[in-house]
Amino acid sequence: MQLSEQEKIRREKLAQLRKLGIDPYPAPLYPVDTLSSNIKSDFEEGKSVVIAGRLMSRRIQGKASFAELQDSEGRVQVYFNRDEICHGEDKTLYNEVYKKLLDIGDFIGIEGTLFTTQVGEKTVMV
Repeated sequence: MQLSEQEKIRREKLAQLRKLGIDPYPAPLYPVDTLSSNIKSDFEEGKSVVIAGRLMSRRIQGKASFAELQDSEGRVQVYFNRDEICHGEDKTLYNEVYKKLLDIGDFIGIEGTLFTTQVGEKTVMV
């Protein structure tokens, strides 16, 4: 069976995740308790949520990034802060995994708290 270039790249990234000790299919670790529609309709600042969906876009801005996650009910903005995700000196999780190994279209699960950005967007802070 001949793999396409995209399939080869995806398999290489999968191998790199495993090499870093990351389970690429951790569904049992993320018992989803929220949908994007609930975040918007029942928004409560500081509330903890677990949500899963497809990574639709991301904007990397140094040590902080925004992404858009889509689930069965809609889309929600997600905020990643390198120093919140990677405590201490080792920034591998953010620099390697988030910036290099995750692709648009990947399914991810996140745990975070709700907040409103300066422009009024309801967002999940990872």
